[in-house]
Amino acid sequence: MNNMSLVEQLSVREKTVAFTFDDGPHPVYTQQILEIFRRVGGQATFFMIGKEMESYPEIAAEVHREGHEIANHTFTHPNLTELTLEQAGEELQRAENVIQEVTGNRAKLFRPPYFGINDDILSLAVEQGYHTVAAVNGGAKDWDNPGVEYILEHTRPTVKPGSVLIFHDGYGDRSQTVEAVRILVEELIAQGYRLVTVSELLAISDEA
Repeated sequence: MNNMSLVEQLSVREKTVAFTFDDGPHPVYTQQILEIFRRVGGQATFFMIGKEMESYPEIAAEVHREGHEIANHTFTHPNLTELTLEQAGEELQRAENVIQEVTGNRAKLFRPPYFGINDDILSLAVEQGYHTVAAVNGGAKDWDNPGVEYILEHTRPTVKPGSVLIFHDGYGDRSQTVEAVRILVEELIAQGYRLVTVSELLAISDEA
């Protein structure tokens, strides 16, 4: 797959789907998400904010220890298209430094806050070795707390093998998200889906 492409729906031969969580880690909601995935033996990808990782390093370490993927969501969560390229690069690098402190490895994935993306930011991400990740269920708007049923109704129709789903485990009350994810995970497991990281999805994709 071309690194300049946005990753949101991949061609795969098995029933796999990638849950992603933005804006953590959070001492309450990240733990609740971990418990949901622990119960079903699934993995997820957490697009963490560097500053939040510095605030809750032990939670970030737990996410990594349990086999989930930690990816770059910048250091302070700005809209990168409103910064100079130098400032944007610094946001990515500062977050990357914290990720490496926690995981010992470079992150493979990046998601721009607010989906603030243009060709310059995409190119910057490629230069730093990242795939840029979007999602198929942006219409669920879980960040806006629209209600559990709303999140479910705007996510279910978007799910198929190879889908990347976006949710949030940080910044504000995420109890609606946790409940919606709990229901979705149970439904997808019952349908025979395997819950994997975005990097695993990329690895098994026909487009890899």
